[in-house]
Amino acid sequence: MTAPTQARPVVLVSGAARRIGAVIAQTLHAAGHDLALHCRNSRDDLDQLIAKLERERPNSTLALQADLSDLTQMPALIEATMQRFGRLDGLVNNASDFFATAFGSVTSEQWDRLFASNARAPFFLAQAAAPQLKKTGGAIVNLLDIYAERPLAGHSVYCMAKAAQAAMTHALALELGPEVRVNGVAPGAVMWPEADSDAAHRAKIIERTPLKRTGQPAEIADAVLWLLRDARFVTGQIIRVDGGRFFA
Repeated sequence: MTAPTQARPVVLVSGAARRIGAVIAQTLHAAGHDLALHCRNSRDDLDQLIAKLERERPNSTLALQADLSDLTQMPALIEATMQRFGRLDGLVNNASDFFATAFGSVTSEQWDRLFASNARAPFFLAQAAAPQLKKTGGAIVNLLDIYAERPLAGHSVYCMAKAAQAAMTHALALELGPEVRVNGVAPGAVMWPEADSDAAHRAKIIERTPLKRTGQPAEIADAVLWLLRDARFVTGQIIRVDGGRFFA
């Protein structure tokens, strides 16, 4: 008699269509995970990514589209994932907004948007996912930023929102243990903001980084994979993947 096939672990990744989120998705998929992949507006990019992953392993992905500022959509994302795969082993909170807010002219709309994507949405998505993650002994990984601890001038609201998400990482490790581990990855200079064309500014950041280079998206994805799959006695930690820039 043939032994039953072991169900593959399932991870939900928010903001998975582009940039670091897409690399995280590809890395987890290559490591044998099935994936529920979320986007807000980048559906064409998400569909292309899913088509690629499905060619590699059929019936291994699910596309989810939602505006995470609408908290009523959180349970539906978890329900759709459970209906498709029957389990949930991991949540990667990657979706984020990043833009400057000049102090003295910050608006409530800017505040609400940055806190909604970087603090409120990850919290409520974790809350919706937690009952299923407890069943599998799963894990949550939050994509943070070294600016949560070392603020960037001109970006006070973003830095504050990321600091709230860092505090959430520590708090949920207490709330959800021992069944669910909760950790974070804080990248340094990995992928420049799409609106950043200041070559001199980029060179200055690299010069201040002990490893004298930018990071690769795959290096962030490797840290996420390690925290989800291998770091069985690690929770409440935020790993800086920044080439030593935080201390420079």
